Amino acid sequence: MDEVEVVVAHSQRATLRVGDVFLKVDGDPAHADVEVRAMAMVPVPTPAILWREPPVLAIAAVPGKALGVLGEPSSASPAAWAAAGAAVRRLHDAPLPPWPGRALDDITAELDGECAWLLANGVLPAEVVRRNREIAGAALRPWTPAFIHGDLQITHVFVDGDEVTGIIDWSEAAPGDAMFDLATLTLGHEERLDDLLAGYGPGADRDVIRAWWSLRSLKASRWLIEHGFDPDAPGCEFDVLRARMQEP
Repeated sequence: MDEVEVVVAHSQRATLRVGDVFLKVDGDPAHADVEVRAMAMVPVPTPAILWREPPVLAIAAVPGKALGVLGEPSSASPAAWAAAGAAVRRLHDAPLPPWPGRALDDITAELDGECAWLLANGVLPAEVVRRNREIAGAALRPWTPAFIHGDLQITHVFVDGDEVTGIIDWSEAAPGDAMFDLATLTLGHEERLDDLLAGYGPGADRDVIRAWWSLRSLKASRWLIEHGFDPDAPGCEFDVLRARMQEP
């Protein structure tokens, strides 16, 4: 029998790997509902669904390896990053899913709440929080909704050579701001943005992508801390926020 590998585990969900099968266990069945529906709709490669028995969703491993990991340089080629950009563009150009996305007012209120928590608990210097909240404001504007992945972390895009072989973890898919996906994929890998956009094509707004780097990092920090992750690890969210202090 293959060994059981714990890929990720926290109070909300866990993912186990047994050979070439991933078992995703989630206390909220709505997450798996969205994942299954989204993967059936999107024009990009996704894992095969093997079976579903709530609260467990079994999916097949995709070939290749992740585009990279947060906190380490990506070894993927510029062509692989461009291929990822082209795949994301196909997703964003696809017909919208029929379920709603996050409202701008809700995102703004959540961001302000997270900034207040960071300041009240002295997690980061106040000037870092305030400067990044200022930068994040550029993302808080009306957008034309696109079909977004919603959690397009670098570890969720798999490549084999210069080809995208699969995009995983679709539970946050919804109509939303296309720039959010581009920012999430390049978070902590800002030097690869040009390669990504070479494949994505026209229409990307670098100022808004930069704003989403700040916004996502501010908004995620408390959750990461409370679930046993370290946003202060080298190259991770706190470094992303500190890097914005060096910009004009």
